[in-house]
Amino acid sequence: MKPSDLLPQEFAGHFATYINQVSNEYTLTEELEISVHRLIKFVQNIPMDKFDYRYAEGKWTIKDIIQHLIDAERIFAYRALRFARNDKTALPGFDENDYVDAVQANNRSIQDLLTELAVVRQATLSLFKSFSTEELLRTGTASNNPMSVRALGFTIIGHQNHHQRVFEKRYLD
Repeated sequence: MKPSDLLPQEFAGHFATYINQVSNEYTLTEELEISVHRLIKFVQNIPMDKFDYRYAEGKWTIKDIIQHLIDAERIFAYRALRFARNDKTALPGFDENDYVDAVQANNRSIQDLLTELAVVRQATLSLFKSFSTEELLRTGTASNNPMSVRALGFTIIGHQNHHQRVFEKRYLD
């Protein structure tokens, strides 16, 4: 199952920004596994003085963004679990800025954040590997938008890829 298999009705248009950043080279579970290693290796090569850097007033640091990736992945995986289990309850959105403000990621070490990211991804990978084809095709509603389980998986990857590109363009130039 690859991103090109997704149908337009499986996700809201604004998620295309993320889904379009996922390569068709690998399957969903392959890319869930590969992409986290790619990001961790990338982050480990960032100079230490950049982790607390903000490229503009009010912008997040690299540590903030990594914590944001962790939180968003947990939320997307939770949504996937609910939808895969045929839960028809409409799920609310979340304010990413409130989450970042509440957690104070800049007080954590970069290694601690990367370890948590890896652990969360391992749980996400196990979850997605457990889904049958039928479960991956199930849909639910989150933030007032329809979303399939498999689209959530590709969103997790694309969201990570998006932020890695932000690191490259805004933090490392």
